[in-house]
Amino acid sequence: MNFALFMLIALLLTGGIWLLDHLWLRKSRALGAKEPVLVEYSKSFFPVILAVFLIRSFLVEPFKIPSGSMMPTLLVGDFILVNKYTYGLRVPVLNNTFLEVKHPQRGEVMVFRFPKDPSLDYIKRVVGLPGDRIEYRNKQIMVNGQPVAQQENGYYEYVAPGLNQVSVRRLQEQLGEHRHDILIDDNNPALDGEITVPEGQYFVMGDNRDNSNDSRFWGFVPDRNVVGRAFMIWWNFDNLGRIGTTIK
Repeated sequence: MNFALFMLIALLLTGGIWLLDHLWLRKSRALGAKEPVLVEYSKSFFPVILAVFLIRSFLVEPFKIPSGSMMPTLLVGDFILVNKYTYGLRVPVLNNTFLEVKHPQRGEVMVFRFPKDPSLDYIKRVVGLPGDRIEYRNKQIMVNGQPVAQQENGYYEYVAPGLNQVSVRRLQEQLGEHRHDILIDDNNPALDGEITVPEGQYFVMGDNRDNSNDSRFWGFVPDRNVVGRAFMIWWNFDNLGRIGTTIK
C-alpha cells in the first residue's frame, strides 16, 4: 500500500475515533470512568500522525537510494531528503497540484512515481523539459541541437552487482545551471536516439549513464507523477562523511 494512503487512513481512523468519543461516547460513560484503550491510543497517536502526514505531504519527505543508477551523485544506502513544495503543493495521495510554485528545471535531481508502476518511487536527473528535442549520440546529450558541455574528470571504480569491480570514465557535465559528475562505461554500447518531449512531461536520465533504467527505456515522466526535488543526503550508515551533503 502507498505509504501516504496508509497515513491518511490512519489519520482518519484515529481522528474519527477521537471525535466520536468527544461528541457522543464520553457522555454515556460513568463519571470518572477510564477511557477505552482504543480511544486513549487514538487521542495519543492522532497529533503525531497529523504532524508526520503534513510534513511528508507539503514540506519534506525522506527516501532511501536502492540502486547505483545515480552514481556518483548518490550511492546505494544514501538516505535523502526531498523538497515537496519546490514544484508546487499537491493534494496528498491524488498528487494533483493545487498551488503552483515552479516547474522542474533541467539538471535538477527529481523523485517521481514510476510511470509503469506508480507504487514505486524513482529518482533521476531532469534532462529534457516539455518541448525539448533530446538527442543521445555516442554517449553525448544534445538539447535542441546543442551538445551538453562535458569535461573528463578521471576514473571511478565501484563494485557492481555480482561483486564485479568496475572502472568507468568520470566526466563533469553542465546541464542547465547544474554542474555534476556522470559515469560512462565504454564497454557498454551507446543507446542512440532522438525524441521530442511532449507537453506536461519530462525526460530523465541517471548519472550512471550506462547502468540506469530511465526515459531511454520506458519513456517520459508526466507532471502528475512528480514528487519533489532531492536536495540533501541526511544519512548513510556506511559513510558518515556523506551526511549533510548537498545534492547537485
